[in-house]
Amino acid sequence: MKKIGLLFRGIAENRIKNNLKESSSIFIIRYSGLSSPDLTVLRRSLKNAKACLFVTKNSVARRALKDSALEQIVNRIEGPCGLIFIKDEPFEPSKVLYNFSKEHEQLKLDGGFLKDRILEKKDIEVLAKLPSREVLRAQVVMTLKSPISGLVTTLNQIMRKFVYCLEQIKNKKGS
Repeated sequence: MKKIGLLFRGIAENRIKNNLKESSSIFIIRYSGLSSPDLTVLRRSLKNAKACLFVTKNSVARRALKDSALEQIVNRIEGPCGLIFIKDEPFEPSKVLYNFSKEHEQLKLDGGFLKDRILEKKDIEVLAKLPSREVLRAQVVMTLKSPISGLVTTLNQIMRKFVYCLEQIKNKKGS
């Protein structure tokens, strides 16, 4: 029986290491008191946001994180906690977690690791409140477009006044 337990721990540890290699970010959550159906809903929401929730024994998670040079966040692995592995940008999964934690008080954001930076709970909340990439791009385009649009409007008004002035001169000479 002990060999089976060691085998499962080894499989879980390898799975964590593989997820770490494929992930750009990792978040840690505490889910004590959260029901199984709620965890399933959270898993589905995270999957749609290109992230996955992984729950394992704390000792296995600590060992895998130490071996992967993420020793800075090992001390956050306490009690019932889960690891969120994010494959793409962290904005969408952070929004999912933030909104879910507002609806379910049992879920606590604990922190994580983004590229080469340790994240606190407030950092994840800031990420969640950022607008989407498309909205940010639209804002940049509008910012860049604004001076050009102003110049075009000003030049158009000058041309309009010039044409109006020529029209007035024509009318005076014609009468």
